[in-house]
Amino acid sequence: MIARRMVLSVWLMVMMAGAAACASRLPDFARIVRENRAAVVNISSTEVVKGMVPGFGFGRPGMSGVPANPLFHGGPRGQEPAPPRLLTKSLGSGFIIGANGYIVTCAHVINHAKRVIVKLADNRDYVARVVGLDTKSDVALLKIPVTGLATVHIGHASRLEVGDWVLAIGAPFGFENSATAGIVSAVGRNLPGSDYMPFIQTDVPINPGNSGGPLFNTRGQVIGINSQIYSRTGGFMGLSFAIPINLAMRVSHDLKTSGRVPWGWLGVTIQDVTRKLAASFDLRKPYGALVSEVLPGSPAAHSRLKAGDVIVRYDGHPIARSSQLPPLVGFSPIGTAARLKVIRNGHPETLSVVVGALPEVLPTSYARPQPKPHHNGSLGLSLQDLSAHERRELGVSHGVFVEAVSRGPGERAGIAPGDVILSLAGHRVMNVPAFMAILAHVTARQPVPILIHRDGSSVFLALTK
Repeated sequence: MIARRMVLSVWLMVMMAGAAACASRLPDFARIVRENRAAVVNISSTEVVKGMVPGFGFGRPGMSGVPANPLFHGGPRGQEPAPPRLLTKSLGSGFIIGANGYIVTCAHVINHAKRVIVKLADNRDYVARVVGLDTKSDVALLKIPVTGLATVHIGHASRLEVGDWVLAIGAPFGFENSATAGIVSAVGRNLPGSDYMPFIQTDVPINPGNSGGPLFNTRGQVIGINSQIYSRTGGFMGLSFAIPINLAMRVSHDLKTSGRVPWGWLGVTIQDVTRKLAASFDLRKPYGALVSEVLPGSPAAHSRLKAGDVIVRYDGHPIARSSQLPPLVGFSPIGTAARLKVIRNGHPETLSVVVGALPEVLPTSYARPQPKPHHNGSLGLSLQDLSAHERRELGVSHGVFVEAVSRGPGERAGIAPGDVILSLAGHRVMNVPAFMAILAHVTARQPVPILIHRDGSSVFLALTK
């Protein structure tokens, strides 16, 4: 009996020691919240509305809108209607970076707001002035007329590693000063429509209202701005994305000093290098950013950079994936000469490109020409020559049009009807006979690069004859 009690005591001690050790390894989230709650704000807008507002606000289940004011029950016909009411709609979150009232949030939070209201943790609220916003980075800078505010401590996203603990504070669904925690699940994530921003991916529960709020590391430093979620329902599904704070602060500085952000631009279309494309370009492994198009009149067009080059280093920064290049170019000072290391025809070369300013609008005008097909049975392609007028309409200087695709090597390579074939195996394609002549010299069962023009941009595919 005594032995059994001793065994039980030892087991309890071991379990308690294990629990204590586990607890000691967990971050002190409560401390982070205590130290930073005062620097996190709720952002809302106000508008004057009349009567019921369907779907607005929270309320209880079954409520279709804001309940009517009990002082106005309605009266006999002809009585004056109830006056309009001022409603506040919660938009998102933000955080204070300057004791003199500067606040950072997401651009999409305040982009369409008529009047922006900032509510502090102590329930004071102020009408905010929009200093500037930038939709490409999704960063906005606000200013409220007050001083002596608590501020956050700014960290650096480059020190983050996958698996690091992180914590978010914000107002999900309007519930202010809510804290949620998780880990970093990926870094440098590229999202559609956000080429210039390498997002931090986390599994921190983020919901509508968290946008613009801070993401903290375990030292209580802001390392990101909660910006987007991946969701099929509109709510959190395990993937959240934050803007790296070091890039957001650079954008905020530009907004504060000039009200706009000058983005760098090379004027190239790039893509990832797949395993088949690596083989077709004589690369030892798939890496780098493959240049599929150099835009006319762009900074790249005035350099030695050309389609088919694989950019593997930009100003000393290695490029493993194409998504790593746009942020580096975007934050490069306008007018500086960037040094690029490229692989061309299997050999490394170094060249320079003077970084230009990203234009507001890139011209696109494309139309499908009338069919004049030439059938190529070996590839499963129906091709046609292009007239000078059709080339102008499509925005290309040369190439052959793909009218139809049937089963064969062309379909397996990813060629689709409507594509324009610009080059094959490094040779420009001027017309259908030229394409056939180049194809005749292509080695069977050996992948070769084929450059196509599709939906306004060019892309390389790997074709195996």
